[in-house]
Amino acid sequence: MVSAATNRHLAALLLAGLATAGLAQEATPAGSFYCCTDATGRRACGDLLPPQCSGLPYRVFNRQGVLIREVGRPLTPEEKAAQAEMARQAKQMEAQAREQRRKDQALLETYSSLEDVDRMQARAETEVTAAITAAEAKIAEARKRRKKFENEAEFYPNRPLPPEVAKGLRDEDAEIKAQTELVDAKKRELELIKSKYAEDRRRYIELSRRPRR
Repeated sequence: MVSAATNRHLAALLLAGLATAGLAQEATPAGSFYCCTDATGRRACGDLLPPQCSGLPYRVFNRQGVLIREVGRPLTPEEKAAQAEMARQAKQMEAQAREQRRKDQALLETYSSLEDVDRMQARAETEVTAAITAAEAKIAEARKRRKKFENEAEFYPNRPLPPEVAKGLRDEDAEIKAQTELVDAKKRELELIKSKYAEDRRRYIELSRRPRR
């Protein structure tokens, strides 16, 4: 894990390296010379890059001694890895920003006012609530039918139930289970609808308050 301070330091080095990398590839004017401060702290210069400057930052001067450009040292493996990670993060952030812009545009095309948000939420909740009510009614009906089979079953306390009674109990239990699961699913859907429209409302207000460009 790279610390924030290290990340900022590497970013500066990487930017400097990127800025000078391209320049280092340019043709050097005739008569130019190279200078660096070697590992011993001494200045080394030459018409060609001195061997002791290899892997170190150096400067290029023209024949009049005017600085043409500065070339940073090559990146270390760690800095290259950090550069790759920074590029990956930048790409990820750009993708997230692009996706957010797409969502914001879709939101503004869906609603023309906060009243639209309220109206669409009410419509969605009404549909789900109606499905819950219908399922609960089916559960109540299934329980009534099951009660009749239960009453018949009382006549066979220590004997096998007639096939139609046993089947009736199984069928009504399956119906009650299926409709109960449907009610639970619809209640979860209702909560998701409330959460979705609350977020849409919050985001719509935020976008509406932004100055128009």
